[in-house]
Amino acid sequence: MESDPTRMCELLVGLPEVNVLSIDDVVGDPLRVHIEGRSKRPGCAGCGVFAQVKDRPVVELVDLPCFGRATRLIWHKHRWRCPESSCSTTSWIGKEHRIGAPRMAMSDRAGRWVTEQVGRYARSVNEIAVELGCDWHTVNDTVIAYGTALVDDPQRFGTVEALGLDEVLFARIGTWHRQDFSTQIVDVGVGQLLDVVPGRSSVEPMVWLAKQGKPWRDQVRFATLDLSGPYRKVFTVMVPDAVQVADPFHVVKLANTKLDECRRRVQNETMGHRGHKADPLYRCRRLLTKAEERLDEKGREKLIGLLKAGDPKGDVATVWKAKEAVRELYAHRDPDLALQWVTELARDLQDNDYPIEARSLGRTLKRWKHQIAAWHAAQVSNGPTEAVNNLIKRVKRAAFGFTSFRNYRIRSLLYAGKPNWDLLKSIKPAVIPENRQTPLISEEPANESATVEPTATGAGNVVVVGDPRRLDDADVVEHEAAPRRTVSSPIMMMIRRTLTVCSTRQWKAQSAPKAGHPHDCQADSLKRNVSLPLLYR
Repeated sequence: MESDPTRMCELLVGLPEVNVLSIDDVVGDPLRVHIEGRSKRPGCAGCGVFAQVKDRPVVELVDLPCFGRATRLIWHKHRWRCPESSCSTTSWIGKEHRIGAPRMAMSDRAGRWVTEQVGRYARSVNEIAVELGCDWHTVNDTVIAYGTALVDDPQRFGTVEALGLDEVLFARIGTWHRQDFSTQIVDVGVGQLLDVVPGRSSVEPMVWLAKQGKPWRDQVRFATLDLSGPYRKVFTVMVPDAVQVADPFHVVKLANTKLDECRRRVQNETMGHRGHKADPLYRCRRLLTKAEERLDEKGREKLIGLLKAGDPKGDVATVWKAKEAVRELYAHRDPDLALQWVTELARDLQDNDYPIEARSLGRTLKRWKHQIAAWHAAQVSNGPTEAVNNLIKRVKRAAFGFTSFRNYRIRSLLYAGKPNWDLLKSIKPAVIPENRQTPLISEEPANESATVEPTATGAGNVVVVGDPRRLDDADVVEHEAAPRRTVSSPIMMMIRRTLTVCSTRQWKAQSAPKAGHPHDCQADSLKRNVSLPLLYR
């Protein structure tokens, strides 16, 4: 049991080696605890003479709540000066990292607590800000500072044997709600998010893989993807020795998509409208996507009867059988039989007598036959990547969406990147840049043999020079280049200019008075006042 008043204050405040000077208790305001560091008088770094106190600057830091009440630490710092007039060292401020990091508006213990709450448990930044009684940016900047140091730990992930790529919608940007995507790089073997890069093209993942080094890339044995051409290019160029594996879920999903397209096409051709409740093809839409072995006798008879009534040419039935043939591909695990199966199935589906949807499915199976058959030998899929996408979407829901890619990346890595949370007690917060908004550049470059991409620091640009099929570590260099601009702005300006011209002509044509109808001009003016603004919505 402690009876010393100074020690009791230290235990209540929770900061060792500090002096509690006073406490301000004002009703309706946060509790303000005035403290100072209990450090010895330092010596001058230039001459070694003991320093003298020059000033006592006061800094207010957001701290953890005290007994359910918002609290502020009023830190009385020491500004020291060298008494020697001949010394080049003038003055400096003493540092107490256990109280607060430099240029942070929150105490050190509060910063580590909010980082764990937001990053590890996916709590909302606004929720934490309300609990601490501070601004949203105060909490967010602290999470980004401590979180950046945590996710940039070089020991966060090691060698990867199975690598997966997938995209997630990052945000809808601008007046026209342009969709910007992000690519997740995932260790499929352990289900860990390695990093998040902007866009869904092949450029950013290639740059990220190039930074990992050739020895790291040579350890990748399997590469999983979801029938994406840009991602296949990434694996072909950067990890040519890895076995590419097409995700079985997306292969079967493609077959179901073609089946649904065929059903809707036949529905419009036979009935002349979209599916209604009593239409045969609309009634069997659920039965068509159901696995054939899961249909009981009643369901099978109902499906066959509805197909006979609504599919006179048998197109839907043909694509349905093709879908079941694709599903049957995964009923065994023989790689040689799988390759022969998908090759013959792709050739049969491309027959001119088959529906257009079946021929399209056959062409896709032909292009991806080696990746599809590779699953039977590798037994890896993109399922862990999809699971990581669900975790990222949970972070997005908690944040009510993102507009800053930097915040989106750090918080996704904190929640799904499996950082070592034991390091949170000892890491130093990173220095965050002044600008809070990091633009997302996701456009595909025109010249793929020399692509310019922004680096993480923003100081220079990484340039991939030469033939991308022969890329190595020496081909990635630093280059100063201007950032690329989006092409959507001039196009949208042209569309708005065209709409303005058309609406002006329409207004002039309608504003002419009509003979015999003196009130028509006034009525047309009222119509114009209502209809013209709709052109710009």
